[in-house]
Amino acid sequence: MNIESAAVNILKRGVELDTKQRYTEALVCYQEGLQILVDKIKGEIDENSRNYLRKKVEEYMNRAEAIKKLVLKQKEQGQFHEQVHIENDSTGHSYKALFGRFLDEEVQYVIVEDPYIRSFHQCQNFLRLCELLVKSCRNLTHIELLTTKDNKTERDQREWLSYLRSDLLKYKVQLVVKYSETLHDRQIILSSGWVIKIGRGLDFFKATDNKFCLGMHDLDLRQCHETTVDIVHSKNIKQSYG
Repeated sequence: MNIESAAVNILKRGVELDTKQRYTEALVCYQEGLQILVDKIKGEIDENSRNYLRKKVEEYMNRAEAIKKLVLKQKEQGQFHEQVHIENDSTGHSYKALFGRFLDEEVQYVIVEDPYIRSFHQCQNFLRLCELLVKSCRNLTHIELLTTKDNKTERDQREWLSYLRSDLLKYKVQLVVKYSETLHDRQIILSSGWVIKIGRGLDFFKATDNKFCLGMHDLDLRQCHETTVDIVHSKNIKQSYG
């Protein structure tokens, strides 16, 4: 596949997402595709090809700018809503793929509400999320987890989360764990105002057949259970640390 074909495929994916009103995902594709085209122009000798590529760059750049303004307007009006439907057995839905585009220097704290961070694999899912947050959010200082207890695994649950708390401190990130007996909702709240609501919470990946399957570690390759992800923005996110 040549460079131009790679750009076309990415931009086509952007148009598909744009049509489905998955604007923030479309914006990522447009930006990636545009960068490839701009690099292509720099090395293009033929003037006709250069002019054609410039027109395409201008076309997609205008659409990207329009999306930015639309998303900003929807955020200001409290009307932003993006939905992703994850189909049963589908792949390509790691945490980074789903909402990594919202994890940046604006995020100072994150609140995770999920009643099922109890068993070993569920706590590992939370660990993977924490790894992504630490790598992506350079100004992150706090992560708060609100979950439930399970009498069978409570001792292990506390031990696993204690290990994680100690490790996060090495990155100057404080982990606060709170428990609720009535928690049902599942959501990830970013201090920048983004709220990611996953129907099944963090635990939507299927178990692998064995320890040496693709997808064992790279969750983009792991099959998923069916679920829906809703992404909204709120200007009224409150810090909840006492």
